[in-house]
Amino acid sequence: MRTKVGEVEALFRYPVKSMSGETLEDAELGWHGLQGDRRLALRRLDDQRGFPWLTASKLPELIRFKPVRRGTSDHESLPTHVRTPEGEELELFGQELAARVSDRHGSPVEMTHLDRGIFDEASVSLITSATVAKLTKLAGQSPDTRRFRPNILISLQESQPFGEDAWVGGLLSFGEEDAAVIAITNWDVRCSMVNFDPDSGAVNPEVLKAVVRERNNKAGVYGAVMRRGRLAVGQSIYLKPLENQKPE
Repeated sequence: MRTKVGEVEALFRYPVKSMSGETLEDAELGWHGLQGDRRLALRRLDDQRGFPWLTASKLPELIRFKPVRRGTSDHESLPTHVRTPEGEELELFGQELAARVSDRHGSPVEMTHLDRGIFDEASVSLITSATVAKLTKLAGQSPDTRRFRPNILISLQESQPFGEDAWVGGLLSFGEEDAAVIAITNWDVRCSMVNFDPDSGAVNPEVLKAVVRERNNKAGVYGAVMRRGRLAVGQSIYLKPLENQKPE
């Protein structure tokens, strides 16, 4: 028995890890998340540890670099260029972009492409608009979903913050019975990324402090794709619970 819990309010994709994302009206959901999501990242050439990727936690202004496409209207293709904070458009795999970022970071980087994506924890992240509104209000900020960098923003049937907490261990289906299905696997433990203003790159530690204080550093949930399909804004979302769990 599945129960409607809400609708898809917005879809987001981040072609290059830690750079500016893009808002979508619809997207293909594959085994490794939204098509084109986080398939690219800047690799730190002097870092031999298990996590070599350059993120905004190390270079906050990275969030102001925006991947763009030239010569195509296909919004599911990989970007061809990156627009810098100064407005220049540099080739995605070009030496100039790598040099610009390397100079800002202070050590060499190169653009890397992985077909299966470059994720910290899981290939899909979800959060409700009620949760975003509550946490940003507690931090004294306007409700900007982009701070939380989800793939799927959900508008709940019953608009209570943190309603997604109860979904862990359950299945979310999108649209018709044979459409996409995501297993909700865990709560999303937050890092300093939520502190960065998506437009200016300015850092406000009050956002993460609010998440830690009010939610034990958890906001939103992670998911694993159980059935591929098409996602779209306005699509109904249904829950089939498997377990009853709450964050510790």
